Amino acid sequence: MSGDLRNFLELTYEELEELNLKAKEQRKNRVEMHKLQEERIKYLTDEKRIKAVTVLFSDVEGRLHMLDYDKKFLVKSWDNLTFDGSSIRGFTAQRESDLRLAMDWGAFYWAPADFFGAGKVLIFGQVTDKDGSPYSADLRGVLKTYAERRHKEDGFTLNAANEIEGFLFAGADAERRFHETGKFEYVNTGGYYHSLPGDPLRTFIDTVAEVQRAMGFQNEKDHPEVAPSQFEINYGYGEVVAAGDQIQLYKLICRQVATKMGMTASFLPKPVVGVNGSGMHTNVSVSKGGINLFWDSKGQEKLSEMGWQFVDRILTHGNDICLALNPSVNAFRRLDPHFEAPNQIKASATDRGSMIRIPIGNEKSMRVEVRSVAPDANPYLVLYSVFKTGLDGDTAKITNLRQAERYLPDNIYTALEDFRKAEWTTKLLGADVKARYADLKQAAADRCPRALGTFVKSPEVQFHHEVYNQYLWNAF
Repeated sequence: MSGDLRNFLELTYEELEELNLKAKEQRKNRVEMHKLQEERIKYLTDEKRIKAVTVLFSDVEGRLHMLDYDKKFLVKSWDNLTFDGSSIRGFTAQRESDLRLAMDWGAFYWAPADFFGAGKVLIFGQVTDKDGSPYSADLRGVLKTYAERRHKEDGFTLNAANEIEGFLFAGADAERRFHETGKFEYVNTGGYYHSLPGDPLRTFIDTVAEVQRAMGFQNEKDHPEVAPSQFEINYGYGEVVAAGDQIQLYKLICRQVATKMGMTASFLPKPVVGVNGSGMHTNVSVSKGGINLFWDSKGQEKLSEMGWQFVDRILTHGNDICLALNPSVNAFRRLDPHFEAPNQIKASATDRGSMIRIPIGNEKSMRVEVRSVAPDANPYLVLYSVFKTGLDGDTAKITNLRQAERYLPDNIYTALEDFRKAEWTTKLLGADVKARYADLKQAAADRCPRALGTFVKSPEVQFHHEVYNQYLWNAF
């Protein structure tokens, strides 16, 4: 049948940006959910060119999962969508497998047809238990509940922006084939900020940036990073749950674009030894009534007392939450001080080896930057850990806490031990989810050589939570 006979929704990038920015503004202004629900259902009903709705959710490790629902079915049954949770690693046991997906009508996106398919729209779902209560292992839902509670009780808006680095490698399946090839092939060796117009890395960056703009990201800058074939594409900050969603979309867009170009966008923290690894620097602030509570023109480094207390609590629990911020065997290769690694549990305005940096800011942009975050971390777990720790955690009685000689673990086994024994991580996640997460990290670690050594081992890629294939895991 000729494609000309199809009548699926395909919008220009300008039209997409307009729709996505409008939805983003509604979300920012906290338009009531029932109003958004009514508006979205009417849109889906009236727009005959939409064939399917892609519902997105993330598992406890941060892998993004997607289900396509027929548009007509979803319009009729959106309040009774079930799926098999026992097939999602870290979710339910087989005997209690049924989970539900509730629609987060504010998290609604129109995506370019050339990368996501014609006739589709995207929406983030909230995983709920059979009785409709929030599911404890859905960390997006945990983060959303926490953010909404702080806004209701204290008037706080939790803000975040993430600088996500990645690598572009030759071949559409470079990670999955690493155990066969033993290496990753660069597509560009130009260097920091340098890539000729039209070369593969620049074309990739330009294309990703175009898709991001169309999806309402409000880009700021993009460029090749320090390592060969490395990239970073920056966009504006947002409310914390929207910021987590954008991280998931950012990585999805990068992978879609790279695959279409016959390449691989990799978010392994250290896929190549001897060059800088990739991080996900996490910039956070708290505002109230539009006022940035981290700004104080007379404060040390212009950071308010509240901001410094936030920093002190994260430094106190730095080792406790290290596994949440660095969730893979490969992530601990990145915490190498020879490559600007933020492995020191201290705070500084200038030292990029510090876990926390206090960037130069003003009353609008003042923030705290948590640098010891890997790009393969679950974004919702990262943001929840950082904000709940910074606002509700303990403060250690350590002399000169902000500059003490303390270091993050240099291997996943120590990080696992710290995570398991910490009372704070139990308060953070609850005993059940904490144990599930730790067990998954232990299983991956046990399939890899204990000593990292001087080259990337196949199992740390092969069994990585973002790279694995189900057939392989079922072989164990």
